[in-house]
Amino acid sequence: MILAAGLGTRLRPLTEEISKPMVPIVNRPVMEHIVELLAHHGFREIFVNLHYHPEVIVDHFGDGSRFGVSITYSHEEELLGTAGGVKKLEDELGEGTFLVMSGDALTDLDLSALVEFHQGKGGLATLVLTPVSDPSKYGVVIVDEEHRVVGFQEKPAREEARSFLANSGIYVFEPEILDLIPSGRTYDFGRDLFPKMVREGLAFYGFLHNDYWNDVGSLEEYKQGNFDALMGKVKVRIPGVRIGKDVWIGEDTVIEDGVVLVGPICIGSGCLVKRGARLFGPLVVGDRTVIDEGAILYRGIKWGDSYIGKEAHVMDSIVGMEAEIKEKAAVISDSVVGHRSVIEEGTIIHSGVSIVPGSVVYSNRQLSLWGQEQSKENS
Repeated sequence: MILAAGLGTRLRPLTEEISKPMVPIVNRPVMEHIVELLAHHGFREIFVNLHYHPEVIVDHFGDGSRFGVSITYSHEEELLGTAGGVKKLEDELGEGTFLVMSGDALTDLDLSALVEFHQGKGGLATLVLTPVSDPSKYGVVIVDEEHRVVGFQEKPAREEARSFLANSGIYVFEPEILDLIPSGRTYDFGRDLFPKMVREGLAFYGFLHNDYWNDVGSLEEYKQGNFDALMGKVKVRIPGVRIGKDVWIGEDTVIEDGVVLVGPICIGSGCLVKRGARLFGPLVVGDRTVIDEGAILYRGIKWGDSYIGKEAHVMDSIVGMEAEIKEKAAVISDSVVGHRSVIEEGTIIHSGVSIVPGSVVYSNRQLSLWGQEQSKENS
């Protein structure tokens, strides 16, 4: 089962109009990478719970046949929590060992080794544990020398942490676990079920791994996930034809003479990069994007159906779908431009600004803080 019902609030404004599992990693939804990972390890029957912008997921994945799997959807009118959403599918999941994982995390985890570990331990559940350097960002799991789970801490300060092993939101369960989850109400694995299992002394274990895992839980982690995919730190399929060591070019994309490409770079399908443009990786450019003459893109993510104007600059930032960065405009470090927004000619978007979808920022305005505009004669 893939959990895909969450709201993705920490990725706003990118998730204002799509659910978090649909945010692209190297021009493909993060959940698509998960589905391909599942298929690679022999999981053919997949269930997906939905709530926020469900139609975007259904329209993209359909019945799963083009990915070599069968996908069945479970719509939640009211969010039931991670465990409650699984309980709703008790009839479908209750006949054998099953896997649950988040649809909004980027990983190349060895799922076959995970299932083998679980079956060898013979417990009710196995949690995937990822070593982290900063436990204050995660719920961490305490295990004994036999890898049995004995406790939890929720985002402890580093000096107070009893563990540096993060709960990665990937679980293997025996069907008896469903008897411990109440029906018809919100119930969560991390908040409700797992602490109850520790209190009652039930057998469940932690699987420690050294594969790649990123929960894509913030804009910075989302950006890093794309960069890690480009640099080969996580094993995913990057679309397009590979040129040299680290540049991928999509179908029907035209790169004019005099363009500078310094990888790693992924450019989508149906794009046009005009003469004199300079692209420096790690950089992802979405499908059907036009990059005009003399534009500079450096370390960022540009979603599709968009326009980057003549001599415009996009530096270490994220630009949403159908957005326009017009001539000589600049989007500077760690900014996010929402979908369908227009940054008018000559406008400067300063570091750390997030612009809501559909905004138009005019050339006599200079943005330096969220929601605040400062007049400037010559921005």
